[in-house]
Amino acid sequence: MISIGIDICNVKRFDRLKENRAFLKRVFAESELEICLKRKRISECLAVRFAAKEAFVKAIGTGIRDGIKLREIVIRKNEIGRPFISLEGETEEYYNRINGGQINLSLSHEKEFAIAVVIIEKKEV
Repeated sequence: MISIGIDICNVKRFDRLKENRAFLKRVFAESELEICLKRKRISECLAVRFAAKEAFVKAIGTGIRDGIKLREIVIRKNEIGRPFISLEGETEEYYNRINGGQINLSLSHEKEFAIAVVIIEKKEV
């Protein structure tokens, strides 16, 4: 079984939100903030990660509940720059309980918009 989630964000929304420390700490892991807050285009960096987190919760079909925390859905890049999702804490525990499999992630942003697609390949039971 495969499930898909997609989300699009307006980058300008993050021009304001990047100043809101409470929001940033609630939504982003420290490692994500370290990366984004050093970037020239901070808002794009935050927006595309937010879109990925939202796309992930849509793909698993829960939204933000059942112990899912956006801060525990961490967007990382591998050694060649390919983005991937790393889960932590209660979110990882929940994902393992629902027998979640391989998570595939695609990100893109262009001036005003950031978009993310998540495709989850469910493990066979």
